[in-house]
Amino acid sequence: MMLNQIASGPEDLLGLAQRLGLALAIGFLVGVERGWKQRHEADGARVAGLRTFTLSGCLGGLAGALSPLVGPVPTAALILAFAATFVVFHLKHAEADKDASATSVIAGLLVFSLGIYAVVGNPVVASGAGVATAGILAFKDALHGWLRRLTWPEIRSAFLILVATFIALPLLPSTPIDPWGAVNPRSLWILTILVAAASFGGYAALRALGPSSGLIAGAIAGSVVSSTAVTLDVARRAQAKEISTSQGILAASLASIVMLVRVCVLTGTFSSKALIMIAPAAGAAAAVFALTAAGALIRRSTPNGRAGYEAIHSPLDLREVGRFALLLCAATVLAKLIAAEFGSAGLTAFAATAGLVDVDAVTLAVADLVRAGGGAEEAASAILIAAGSNTVFKVVAASIPGTSRFRLWFFVISLGAILAGALAWRITAG
Repeated sequence: MMLNQIASGPEDLLGLAQRLGLALAIGFLVGVERGWKQRHEADGARVAGLRTFTLSGCLGGLAGALSPLVGPVPTAALILAFAATFVVFHLKHAEADKDASATSVIAGLLVFSLGIYAVVGNPVVASGAGVATAGILAFKDALHGWLRRLTWPEIRSAFLILVATFIALPLLPSTPIDPWGAVNPRSLWILTILVAAASFGGYAALRALGPSSGLIAGAIAGSVVSSTAVTLDVARRAQAKEISTSQGILAASLASIVMLVRVCVLTGTFSSKALIMIAPAAGAAAAVFALTAAGALIRRSTPNGRAGYEAIHSPLDLREVGRFALLLCAATVLAKLIAAEFGSAGLTAFAATAGLVDVDAVTLAVADLVRAGGGAEEAASAILIAAGSNTVFKVVAASIPGTSRFRLWFFVISLGAILAGALAWRITAG
């Protein structure tokens, strides 16, 4: 946008004024934070405070407005002159105060650059970056405290998940590599990432919020993505004595409740009739899990109840993650092979096998059948079969790492939920 074009009408002139105002506001916002941190220094001792940062943002905005008129070379010269002046003054201040921090220098250059971008670029992005800059500067103590509390296993685990997600995942084929269309490397790798993320998320919640609130928050949040991964993780933590059996049952019950709620929400998006049909069964099963969760909470709060929080171990046990991921992948491949063999004619077989690891996939597949003219009762039956199959799979899978008490209690509770759901379905559908 040329300067002579900007000034050609009142609307363009108003737009330029708004962008310059945004550039000034970005500098002012950062200047408030920098000035407040230096408020105890004497006048003249501060190299860059409220006024300096505000003017830096305004100067950047003017540089951006002038760039179409004067060309790139003078604009680059102005940018270099500002950067050199800002850095020199800060170097002198650092020598006098023996301060090696480069934060204020980077902040000043960033404010000037955002001032330019506010005029020549996207103002929404510029304002967001300005607020983020001020926030990072303002939360210095909190960020440093968080960094001091980090351990190397935590950092390593986070990097492993990031590498698996952003480096390994894009390199994998997104199409099946077998004649039956069952083995999709990218889909299977996503399941592995989900298991790892659930393990790390549960650890982070326990560390941040403690054994009580952290366990509940981690189970609910993780189950929005995968209740199976959450159940496997709490079973492992119960075996490692990071949590008690009661706490593990509480988290596993909450994960199953979230799964049932998620299924009902998805069903309601494509068929209100199917939702009405599955609601009693899903509600009955959820009630069993809810009563169990309430009992676990009461037991945990009694004086004789176990605290169940002895130590938190590694945030990401690669052997356990690999074992659970292989189990999930094997179940996924089995489900796809059966679906390929029976097709839509074997809806019950498809729901029972695909539901082992992913109830949502069955729900969405059934949605396509309903849109194509399928019956709501048949769809509701398939969804409930998938939910029951998933519950059975969680019982079997959680028995591998879980303690004997966890296995027994989770088996009894899950069996009760399945029976309650089946009875409710028989009464309402029959």
